Amino acid sequence: MKYSINNFIKNRPKTKIVCTIGPSTGEIEILKKLIKEGMSVARLNLSHGETKEHIRYVENCRKSAEELKVPLGILIDIPGPKYRVGKLPNNSISLKKGQKIILGSENEIENGIARKVKVWPEGLKKDLNKIKIIFLDDGAIKLNVQKTKGNEIFCTVINTALLKSNKSVTIPGSISKLDYFTEETVKGLKLARKVNATFVGLSFIRNEKDVKKVKEYFKNSDFNPQLISKIELPSSVPYLKEIIYESDGVMVARGDLGVQLPLEKVPRIQKIIIEEANHQGKPVITATQMLESMIESPSPTRAEATDIHNAVMDGTDAIMLSAESAAGSYPVEVVSTMDKVAIEVEKDPIHRQVLEAARPPSRRGVSNAITVAAREVAETTNVKAICCFTHSGTTALLTCRERPRVPIIALTPKIGTARRLTLNWGLHCVVTEEVERFKMAVVSAARAAREHGFASKKDKIIVTAGVPFNVPGTTNILRVAPVREQGIYDGDID
Repeated sequence: MKYSINNFIKNRPKTKIVCTIGPSTGEIEILKKLIKEGMSVARLNLSHGETKEHIRYVENCRKSAEELKVPLGILIDIPGPKYRVGKLPNNSISLKKGQKIILGSENEIENGIARKVKVWPEGLKKDLNKIKIIFLDDGAIKLNVQKTKGNEIFCTVINTALLKSNKSVTIPGSISKLDYFTEETVKGLKLARKVNATFVGLSFIRNEKDVKKVKEYFKNSDFNPQLISKIELPSSVPYLKEIIYESDGVMVARGDLGVQLPLEKVPRIQKIIIEEANHQGKPVITATQMLESMIESPSPTRAEATDIHNAVMDGTDAIMLSAESAAGSYPVEVVSTMDKVAIEVEKDPIHRQVLEAARPPSRRGVSNAITVAAREVAETTNVKAICCFTHSGTTALLTCRERPRVPIIALTPKIGTARRLTLNWGLHCVVTEEVERFKMAVVSAARAAREHGFASKKDKIIVTAGVPFNVPGTTNILRVAPVREQGIYDGDID
């Protein structure tokens, strides 16, 4: 199957949109609508749903992308070393303010009233230290710790709420001593490999050592996903530079950050993460509650539109939907809304100033020099696009890092490479035939730019590539080429 850019891809914002797939969006016809409205990456959250369901969603995502002839990234978000509530009778129980409950290794329910609630995996008491507050369900339920005995923690419920199975158990300010490879984590990594996921989201990364452990896990495997480290613990922020360096990208996971930190500190942490990711040239996703009200409403709040505006203005590569697309009543409308807000932000001259101010310093080497030159030529001439021939994705990623004013078309013979580039700011991916000479690369680039509406026959484009072809990391040639009507060139191109 030959993948290409359709008009709806060309008209997307440069900022990518990640959609969590669930009951509201798991069928092919809905998925195709999401792609047309702006989805570049489909996310599966393994904290919810069953394995068979996740596999079916991945299959449907791939079929949808095949039918539309576009690359689509698959992000498998694994749970990580996190404590959770066990399976509850009828999947939920009511907790009342002032109620006494015990967190331990089993459930004990009498006449519909919870006396004990199971927490797994074991070890919560070891992480408690002298902290007197425990959060359930991302802070929706708060418990006051009274005492401990053995492995049991005796608590008083602070607020009335409904507790559901498998919800999170968090000790604010505590660093989990769990090994990163919990049973749940290993299960998730195996599923990611089984479905050949493009990206693996690593939850609750504490420092760069956790990332290295996952790299080692896949070291002797034929599965080589892009690792996206989720920054959701205050304790990981001091290790941010090292985490980003070891990762292929990061996610600003504001849900858990907002549980672990005072809410007033989260916006600044978001900016710090985006700044560092931009500096290192790694993609960054801003996530959680961006259009929360649209789970039930066809329109967002003004504050939500402003939230998306600020994340895009800060220079995030991607913005993410969670329950809004997975289980909401208006999944197509929510993607359309996000798309429209991002496009409007990208028209703002201040946005361009922010991008240029955040551009990472130039690095030494021929490949870096070529991509910097491509951006500078694009800024000082009337070229319509930068076309990058890339085998591993390196050429396109270096060009993306420069945040040029013109569109970037990444041409690659490998569908896996095209999928890996779906998360990066501004990249439009086309799967092409293998080329062996730069002349044919120029012909293919001109044809792609013309056919997909980026340039007309009277325009010029920039073409970058590495010679010899199909050798990763060898970007060493740049040409400003006319598009021409047929994309046919004389013998003056070597």
